[in-house]
Amino acid sequence: MGTIRTPRGRWIEEGLRALAEGGPEAVRIEPLAQALGVSKGGFYGYFANRDALLAEMLDLWEREVTEAVIERIESGGGDPRAKLDRLFDFVEGVADGPVTGTSVEHAVRDWARRDETVAARLRRADNRRMEYLRSLFRGICPDEGDVEVRSMLAFSIRVADDLIVADHGGRSRAEVMGLTKEWLLG
Repeated sequence: MGTIRTPRGRWIEEGLRALAEGGPEAVRIEPLAQALGVSKGGFYGYFANRDALLAEMLDLWEREVTEAVIERIESGGGDPRAKLDRLFDFVEGVADGPVTGTSVEHAVRDWARRDETVAARLRRADNRRMEYLRSLFRGICPDEGDVEVRSMLAFSIRVADDLIVADHGGRSRAEVMGLTKEWLLG
């Protein structure tokens, strides 16, 4: 019986977990292998080196926060308001997953401040996300300025919601987010 290999995707997800916890410096082959409970030799069956893993981590992150989300929302059909409603609900439910969670989002953004290649990929992902939001908000707002403001606010909430720790005058965070969604879709 042959040796069972750790799937490539597990290496990538573990790399993203390490990135979220400690930045790109924390993405090291030996600690990843230890976290996966395997020897580091299996790593080289999939990746030429650490840089190859980092590139695939960014590939997966970018795909999952852009095209995969868009495909999921679009597959449900409906008008732009229904799609926005579904998008907000979906984004709220992925709060801190290993690939699309806010911890990874923040880690990629921090990494992009120090690495031009990562910055270019982040810009491409952000532009794609904003482009999609604009396309949906255009379906409920006739004014391009209004479309841009709503898109920017919705995207900002996705990126920074967990960084805001303010009290809400007797309202729960969920109530405020519900009111925000209602206002954005109004």
